Amino acid sequence: MLQLDDILDLRAYERVRDDYRRRVIARKRRRRVPLGPILTVVFECADTVRFQVQEMARAERIVTDEGIQHELDVYNRLLPSPGELSATLFVELTTEGDLRRWLPALVGIERALAFEIGPAPLVSVPSVPEASHAEALTREAVTAAVHYVRFAFPPDAVARVERASSEAGPAPDDGALTLVARHPAYEARTVIGVETTSELLGDLLGTTAPLPLR
Repeated sequence: MLQLDDILDLRAYERVRDDYRRRVIARKRRRRVPLGPILTVVFECADTVRFQVQEMARAERIVTDEGIQHELDVYNRLLPSPGELSATLFVELTTEGDLRRWLPALVGIERALAFEIGPAPLVSVPSVPEASHAEALTREAVTAAVHYVRFAFPPDAVARVERASSEAGPAPDDGALTLVARHPAYEARTVIGVETTSELLGDLLGTTAPLPLR
């Protein structure tokens, strides 16, 4: 969990922001997975969460410990524990017509994702909505454009990801890690490349090293 001491005050953050923002964006690029034409999944870590808190404090001029702690309490929930991945799922729609079409159709999408790890026998790790956000984001008739989900990997699945981090190829049956969506209104699959797989393996093993901020 991130603590108050992990967050710079506004003046100190301004001095390092340009360089830190550049490095976080580069890390997020490795942790961003497109899933078909309208879904994107971004896997969270200490850097993505700390950046969000720093930017929120900057935008809203939050200067008190109490205010920063409130933001930490909200965003620390997105940090993965060892053995799991935590992600923000974006439904990326840009027109009113697409919003009216897709948001009602995709109800339940937050439970329709899974990681598949080959080769046979295939291991499947389903998505589960992040508990503290699920009630606020779940609707019977229309879904939200943003969801927070987790994937809990059993030890044998983590071991397979370790192999996939050096062996991931262009097809799932080559032993790659694959992210899939299986929803009545939407199906897609993306084979995860070696660079992203290595990032995610760090989360699963609890070894992802945060970027230096100061």
